[in-house]
Amino acid sequence: MSEQSRIALAEAIGTLILVVGGPGTAVLATGAFFPNNTVSELGVAIAFGLSLLCAAYAIGSISGCHINPAVTAGLWALGKTKSRDVPFYVGGQVIGGIVGAAIIYVIAHSHTGFSAKASGFASNGYGAHSPGGFKLPAVILGEIVFTALFVFVIASTSRKSMAPGFTGVTVGLMLTLIHLIMIPVDNTSVNPARSLATAIFQHGWALNQVWVFIIFPVVGGVVGGLGWKALVPAEDA
Repeated sequence: MSEQSRIALAEAIGTLILVVGGPGTAVLATGAFFPNNTVSELGVAIAFGLSLLCAAYAIGSISGCHINPAVTAGLWALGKTKSRDVPFYVGGQVIGGIVGAAIIYVIAHSHTGFSAKASGFASNGYGAHSPGGFKLPAVILGEIVFTALFVFVIASTSRKSMAPGFTGVTVGLMLTLIHLIMIPVDNTSVNPARSLATAIFQHGWALNQVWVFIIFPVVGGVVGGLGWKALVPAEDA
């Protein structure tokens, strides 16, 4: 198997882990969808962080565990990801996310009365589809800022002078923190692959709004990568 094929497969597996762990918890284990289940927003945020942490240690040595097109864009802007590898990263992420969402969709639909369209299927949204009723400008700002900070932390903990082995824990905790802040705003994207995956199966308003969660996390990722590049010496980036 070629290096690029390994990257694509590893990223697909890692993104699948993230989607079944994060949106999977939101769909299957919260009272918002199944009233007898009581996992809170805190539980969903932790599930996202744990999913990223596990994926980081599972595939980090193969692909670096981006599992997020915005992270790939940020590390490309930083010069850590080669341009020729970007399509394999993003392709693997999108496919893995869709497969992960399909698994959750099949499991959820085994429950009588469940509807991905009616429930929202843990999709990201603004306005009437924001959990807290936040409007588009707030969502755009939040996605740019928190994706930039997320990529900044990834870059800072994966620099050459950083002690190896701590990146997974740090970025997992950072993703948990971001979800605690942003779940009430738009269900938290900071990841176009995650957003597209759930929107496809919601198959309604989420597909109409998913452009926001593709464009602005990528913008934030590039901002975070360039911010780190401007801050640190090139030999330590």
